Amino acid sequence: MIETIQLSKAFKGKTVVEDVDLYLDKGESVGLLGPNGAGKSTTISMISSLLKPTSGDVKLHGKSMISNPSDLRKVLGVVPQEIALYQELTAYENLKFFGRIYRVPKDQLELRIQETLELVGLKDRQKDIIKTFSGGMKRRINIASALLHNPSILILDEPTVGIDPQSRNYILEMIRQLNENSQTTVLYTSHYMEEVEQLCNRVYIMDHGKVIASGTHSELLSILSNEDTMRVQLNQIHDNFINAIQNIDVVRQVEESGDGIKIIAQKSANIISTLVRIADQENIKILNFQMENPSLEDVFLHLTGRTLRD
Repeated sequence: MIETIQLSKAFKGKTVVEDVDLYLDKGESVGLLGPNGAGKSTTISMISSLLKPTSGDVKLHGKSMISNPSDLRKVLGVVPQEIALYQELTAYENLKFFGRIYRVPKDQLELRIQETLELVGLKDRQKDIIKTFSGGMKRRINIASALLHNPSILILDEPTVGIDPQSRNYILEMIRQLNENSQTTVLYTSHYMEEVEQLCNRVYIMDHGKVIASGTHSELLSILSNEDTMRVQLNQIHDNFINAIQNIDVVRQVEESGDGIKIIAQKSANIISTLVRIADQENIKILNFQMENPSLEDVFLHLTGRTLRD
């Protein structure tokens, strides 16, 4: 339905997105995952025709959208990371303004406003001024404004940043229903791993402007098919202990996790006795350890050597 071909962007000679190839089929929910600064927002700005690429192409149904993106804009709804609302206007007034921008026919606009307000759960607050809304409510109106023209493709750039858990859950469930019930094609960018796992069938992982891995959950998890993940609970943690664990030949990654550490090591490598010996040397007590199934976050850590929220 929509695809990018070697999409790249440079600012003042510095490449921030390099040769990104991705595609979305009709009705898919696809995640674009990566830490802050990975190039996600720049990529979706190019896909949505807000930013012209330095090189590469964006195609809709096989047709290039770079020189004339009008067909793409008709079917695309974009929810930016920053709140794009007029704070002194009411929710209704904001939606009416954006409905006109999207050229929703006058005889349909009122119905679409009420339908989107119902969808985001704020129909009873439509006459209230945006600046009186909570962060989560503003996010929901931000999403509503992108849905007024009933787009078949919805791009969301970290739509749950800085909001309360209740609003976050509401937004995630709403997006899931749009995808499943209305067959809206979704491209969801985030650095929250659990959101992408919950919403998306396929995932692209970006870092330093490049796609470093892609596939379904199972395909990405297969990257760690030769490795085990272990969580170790400790009475204390210090750098000497972590450094010593990292120097074990079969250990791939070590990171602090709550009151202990998470270790990714070569599969079937028996490192328990080595852990106990190092802990004794450092006067650290091992309280508990357990093997875990690998997660997408483990895949990311394996590929980049750092956690998503760095």
